[in-house]
Amino acid sequence: MTLQQIAHQKLGIALVAPGGYAPEPEAIGRGIARLEAQGILVHNYYDHDARHLRFGASDAGRLAQLNAAADDPDVQVVMAIRGQYGMSRLLPQIDFERMAASGKIFVGYSDVTAFQMGLYAKTRALSYAGPMFAGDFGAAEPVDFTLDDFWHCLAGPTHLVSGTAAGNPVLDTSGTVWGGNLAMIMSVAGTEYFPPVDGGILFLEDIAEHPYRIERMLLQLMHAGVLQRQRAIVLGDFSGYRLSPGDNGYDFAQMLAYLRQTLPCPVLTGLAFGHIPRRVTIPFGAQGRLVSSESGWTLTLSDYPTIKRG
Repeated sequence: MTLQQIAHQKLGIALVAPGGYAPEPEAIGRGIARLEAQGILVHNYYDHDARHLRFGASDAGRLAQLNAAADDPDVQVVMAIRGQYGMSRLLPQIDFERMAASGKIFVGYSDVTAFQMGLYAKTRALSYAGPMFAGDFGAAEPVDFTLDDFWHCLAGPTHLVSGTAAGNPVLDTSGTVWGGNLAMIMSVAGTEYFPPVDGGILFLEDIAEHPYRIERMLLQLMHAGVLQRQRAIVLGDFSGYRLSPGDNGYDFAQMLAYLRQTLPCPVLTGLAFGHIPRRVTIPFGAQGRLVSSESGWTLTLSDYPTIKRG
């Protein structure tokens, strides 16, 4: 299904700000204009003048945006304008049953990971780890790959993600695909918002986290018994950190080698996902088949909501 065919489905996309506000308010209008020119109906629940401190609105205002978007009968997709921080404040007030019953596809990454974890933990409803409106659709120069991959995923019924990197193990396994931002996953560890996933394929990314902190968080997941129940871990982008002389040769490669020797499941790299311009879309909770060889890997995703299936 092409974007034009998706538009003919009278697709409605709602914009919400559950975390931070748009750093460039003109990006919102720019993105809306682009989508409307392609026949997409945009329902904007974000008001730049309502921003509060570092947030897109007050806690009550951001929760109201989520509820209004979920209740809007003309909306099929709810997309965060950006991440940053704020979802953690809202988790106790979110009616996840209401979100799931809406049938909407909630889209975002980074801070939105907390919502996706809670939604799946509470209802087993699926969502998309995918683009955000301000930085992707509203960018001055949008990255075609990122937007096209989202539309392809939304069209379904399956979605293919692939990657290449040195040192990946030979593997052929299947399971529930889940994950997102590592720090946000750890922020809900041990809470009611952390889903117990058995036989999963865990995908991870983060920004400005030193390799030792990445290692420490993954060891915590292992000590908590989470990683023993996974079939594989697929690492996306982990950039934006600084090494120091005190690291004494300890870098990401050294950390990765240690994890591969220590963790109870295979660790792959090469996933184009994270705080980078060129990103894939991954349905959180989809079924996936991961096939890896020395030349690369593919992850085939199925059984997830699409614009045709709702």
